[in-house]
Parts: sequence; C-alpha cells; structure tokens
Amino acid sequence: MKKKIRSFDNKTVLTIGRIGSVLSVLMYVSYIPQIMNNLQENYGNPIQPLVAAINCLIWVLYALLREKKDWPLFVANFPGILFGLATFITSLH
Repeated sequence: MKKKIRSFDNKTVLTIGRIGSVLSVLMYVSYIPQIMNNLQENYGNPIQPLVAAINCLIWVLYALLREKKDWPLFVANFPGILFGLATFITSLH
C-alpha cells in the first residue's frame, strides 16, 4: 500500500527555505574562528573548507545557470565560497 506524502502550503515551504538559507550562511560564517586561529599560526586542516568552497561554487553556478535563477540557493551558498576559500588559504603553511 502506497503511503501518501503530506503536501505543505507555499508559506510553509518558503519558511523552511528561509530557515535553511539562514542556517547555511551561519554554517559558513562559523569558519571565522578557524580563520583567526590560522592567522595566529594554529593551523587547521585545509581539506574540508576547500571541498566546502568547491561544493558551494557548484551550487552557485547551478543557481545562476538555471533558466529561472534560484536566488535563495545562490544566497545560501555564496558565503561558503568566500569563507571556505579564506579558511583554506589561511590554513596553508
């Protein structure tokens, strides 16, 4: 027997999307303490922030290259490129 998937109204879906976007930006802003540690020569591993930056770049390109631009997806991932690359670069020694 097939289970019915509950559908949500547009307002609920938009709210979930906005919460996800805010959390995404906060996740990448959380790189700031690691960047500060890197600048104080307490280096972190560069691999994870580099992979995060590449992942965000792919999503940003996807958001921009769609026929109908996906601005929430762009806004949620663009900071990840900047903070991911900054963390990566400052962790190289």
